[in-house]
Amino acid sequence: MDEILEILEHDARTTPQEIAKMTGKSLKLVEAAIKKYEKQGIILKYKALINKELLADNHKSVRALIEVSVTPVKNLGFDYIAERIYQFPEVKSCYLLSGTYDLLLVVEGRDIQAVANFVAEKLSSMEHVKGTVTHFLLKKYKEDGDILKSKADNRRIAISY
Repeated sequence: MDEILEILEHDARTTPQEIAKMTGKSLKLVEAAIKKYEKQGIILKYKALINKELLADNHKSVRALIEVSVTPVKNLGFDYIAERIYQFPEVKSCYLLSGTYDLLLVVEGRDIQAVANFVAEKLSSMEHVKGTVTHFLLKKYKEDGDILKSKADNRRIAISY
């Protein structure tokens, strides 16, 4: 991968001037490369990674990983079903997998019941969906290569008998 892309992937706030200094390339070359990557759709958007556990508000959402087994559609394969599924606003990510299940979804809802309703009412009832397995995320330790620090040191109390 191009070193400009590697730098931006690590920290999207890095300015073209900083990238030029880091790579030894001219500022014009760096700016042109970034514009080209954006135009080609290689750079889709710039995003902040937020540790939601540290937010003060109590409006935290629930995330679940859902394994989905499907029957591929003739002449359309898995893409047709995946496109229908990832259109739901609850679906944050959708991946095609090898192995026991075909698709892996990252789904978000306001609470466990909202995710359960999504699975029962929208996902499981879809044509070509054979089965699902839902795993609720309890805690994130690391995301996209970045270690997330916890709000409080959650030490367990030692128990002796």
